[in-house]
Amino acid sequence: MSTIIEFTVPAEEFALYETLCVVPETTVAVERVVAHADDRIVPYFWTSGGDQEAFERAARDDHSVAELTKLDQRDGAALYRAEWVEDVETVAYAYTQAGATLLNASGKDGRWELQLRFDDEDASSSFQHYLEESNRSAEIHRLYKPTQPQMEGQPGLTDLQHDTLVTALRAGYYEVPRGLSMDELAGELGVSQQALSNRLRRGHRTLVENALTVNLSHDDV
Repeated sequence: MSTIIEFTVPAEEFALYETLCVVPETTVAVERVVAHADDRIVPYFWTSGGDQEAFERAARDDHSVAELTKLDQRDGAALYRAEWVEDVETVAYAYTQAGATLLNASGKDGRWELQLRFDDEDASSSFQHYLEESNRSAEIHRLYKPTQPQMEGQPGLTDLQHDTLVTALRAGYYEVPRGLSMDELAGELGVSQQALSNRLRRGHRTLVENALTVNLSHDDV
């Protein structure tokens, strides 16, 4: 049975530390990650908020980034493909070696919020042991089985996702007709429309996965 771990970690222990320090107001939301055998991790991620040109300059000078390519841009957000160097000292390297699936990764102001799924308990236990023994500054917020009921009415949601969904519900976003638009909701939360869309999509996916116990292959994530 799979296990999901949600935790936060300083950017220097994951990726883009130098970049996030230069542009702390920028949010990086990873869409998916592909690991290659040639010591490269290839993430696709959206950025929103802050100075986009400053982000690109910082990212191209960042020691954790081997290559950066802009793929798309809309609504004040940009989609990039990058190559992160597989540094054996980072959590990014450890989770790929453990065979975990990255469900959610959001970086801002020098920290990353991560959600990983492990297909078996041994891999999950080994990763937790790694975090403890390597003196990582990781802070585990939630550890659970997707089929188990969650504490505090949050079925696997991160605190950020939970707060966003609750705010959207109370504001009438899910009413028919809607009480406010996505743009208005984004303004109320102080984020870009693209960042809100990504947050809602991940929150909805988490709710569906846990409510329906949907099993997805790695290629689907």
